[in-house]
Amino acid sequence: MAKVGIIRCRQTEDLCGGTSDFAFAAKGKGAFEPFGACEVVGFVSCGGCPGKRAVARAQMLKDRGAEVVVLASCITLGTPLGFPCPHKDLMLAAIRRKLGDAVPVLDYTHPAPKK
Repeated sequence: MAKVGIIRCRQTEDLCGGTSDFAFAAKGKGAFEPFGACEVVGFVSCGGCPGKRAVARAQMLKDRGAEVVVLASCITLGTPLGFPCPHKDLMLAAIRRKLGDAVPVLDYTHPAPKK
């Protein structure tokens, strides 16, 4: 079972408890499908705009056992607010540079809900 760390949008903390993120990880669905059922070992925010703390937090998740780091769908797909983070691409690139090839960095947790 892969151990994953999830980084979420700080602005959605009071709107979303992360239940879909945890459910998709546990069932190995959405972005977790290539890894099968996963254990979430950390669930942190990006630290707030513009997301500069996400890099240090990704490293912290790795140091605490995460084998995969995931930016939650609130950052990359814009759920539940309706728009993605304007800093998502910079965050992804910076995290991937920091963690290297040893730790996959996924760009969403679950598909956006159908309206």
